[in-house]
Amino acid sequence: MKRHMRENYFVVGEGILTTDEHGKKHREDPTPLAELRKFRFSRLGRKGEAHDELLLEKVAKAMTVKPAEGQVQPVSADPPVPAGFTYLGQFVDHDLTLDNTAAALGEHVTVAELIQGRSPALDLDSVYGRGPADAADDRFYADDKIHLKVGQTAAIGPDPGTNVNLNGYDLPRVTQGSTKAERQAAQIPDKRNDENLVVAQTHLAFQRFHNRVVDFLVDRSVPSTQLFDRARELVVKHYQWMLKTDFLPRIVDKSIVDDVFTNGRKFFEPPVKLDDHGNPSRQFGDTPTMPIEFSVAAYRLGHSMVRAAYDWNRVFSGGRGTLRLLFIFSGTSGNFDPFNPNVNDQESGLFERLPTNWTVDWRRMYDFAGEAGRADLAAPNGINLAQRIDTLLVDPLAELPLGAFGGKGVQAGSPRLNLAFRNLVRANMVNLASGQQMAEFLGVGKLKDDELLNGAGGAKLDTLTEAEREEFLQRTPLWFYILREAELNGGRLTGVGGRIVAEVFHRAMEASRISILRDPSWRPTPGIASKAGDFRMVDLLLFTFDGRTDLLAPLGNETPAPPPA
Repeated sequence: MKRHMRENYFVVGEGILTTDEHGKKHREDPTPLAELRKFRFSRLGRKGEAHDELLLEKVAKAMTVKPAEGQVQPVSADPPVPAGFTYLGQFVDHDLTLDNTAAALGEHVTVAELIQGRSPALDLDSVYGRGPADAADDRFYADDKIHLKVGQTAAIGPDPGTNVNLNGYDLPRVTQGSTKAERQAAQIPDKRNDENLVVAQTHLAFQRFHNRVVDFLVDRSVPSTQLFDRARELVVKHYQWMLKTDFLPRIVDKSIVDDVFTNGRKFFEPPVKLDDHGNPSRQFGDTPTMPIEFSVAAYRLGHSMVRAAYDWNRVFSGGRGTLRLLFIFSGTSGNFDPFNPNVNDQESGLFERLPTNWTVDWRRMYDFAGEAGRADLAAPNGINLAQRIDTLLVDPLAELPLGAFGGKGVQAGSPRLNLAFRNLVRANMVNLASGQQMAEFLGVGKLKDDELLNGAGGAKLDTLTEAEREEFLQRTPLWFYILREAELNGGRLTGVGGRIVAEVFHRAMEASRISILRDPSWRPTPGIASKAGDFRMVDLLLFTFDGRTDLLAPLGNETPAPPPA
């Protein structure tokens, strides 16, 4: 899931693309100062033509149709993807798209620094901000200005396991302010990471990972003056290694990932080449951009991975961790109050921080037993698996909570509450290329008409008129096209979607200030990695929580029911 508050895009060479309150598209030529203030997008392929919104509404409804009684949506490819990766993907999106210079405007910063801060990079600035030396961002750090702050949960009875405050299991919160909403707000660089509980707990895991790496370096006598920089470098490099070797191959054809990271990019901002006059031929210079084809289409793959409910922890087991509740028990989309989840009410909410009974059980989100050989960390009821990447989204995404996208004023029942519809309409705003146009541009085989219409157990487009069907087959919306490709590939991106995602990740790593691609001899650190040369998300969590069941799952296991008399 992503937070959908961007209503305009600055596309390098095109200007600012936006729509007015009536849905009419506009293009603005930014002033030099406005251009510096905007996150930098680019266009990879050609412009496409807009679709009629009635057609898009029909497609969106088909993508979010409620399953028939007893019907279960398929899970992802072989091997299935643990559900934690759905929200790791959202966390990564926020890392890629964070504008890390807002507070710097008006201060003495260079143009290069401004552009760098508005360019995609995989450097965890969503966790670190501008660092402890920055006067505005030192509030994210503990008193030593080396460790990151973490928060404390709120005790809730009468269960003795939850009637305690757990330190380190909630995001740090502001705690001060004249309203509950102000006090509930997470004190982190990117508030989007508190828009649902799984992303919030993922962010917290990275904060704690940094703190464990600091302690690891202290034990190795690293001087205090070097601790923060050394720790951040290690954290970012292990993070990038995990994305390259663990996350990407789960969602993208491994052959595409291997090709891009071995042979380099072919289409998106490829390495600079000299023209016949000896001048660099790359259009965008040294700082990267983000293709709108990635942001508006390809990387929205995670929406189809979302489940309607999760086996969350001992208290909210057996699917009681519903998607609705995971929104509510956050400080951005919710207010910690399932009985009055009114995010527009500044004084609503039962709590001002996460109640202890909603603490994550990581064993249920990642496969420690199968991937790390830790049978003692097997999920009590089996691992939550992500839905297959395909053209179906779970029914709760047909009507988003208003707090998920800042949707004040949108009426109940409006198609604009439908996540699929919002994605499809946004493509209209930026004249996104069709799937067929991008397949031609990237030199990959196009999907056949029957594949687009019928797929493999995904959305059924039987409500389209003959004219709408013809338009759809000639100019398939890119997001739908990429999901249909994955659906026909067993649940992994391939073709158009696979190439776009792999190349953008490669470029974002290359351009990061800390980069494993610019340090090709680097390998995961013994003592942090559980196996030489290998570092996965389960390794990150095992190191962070010292491999202990009571830390990875602080609420423990359900009490087995007594045998029948």
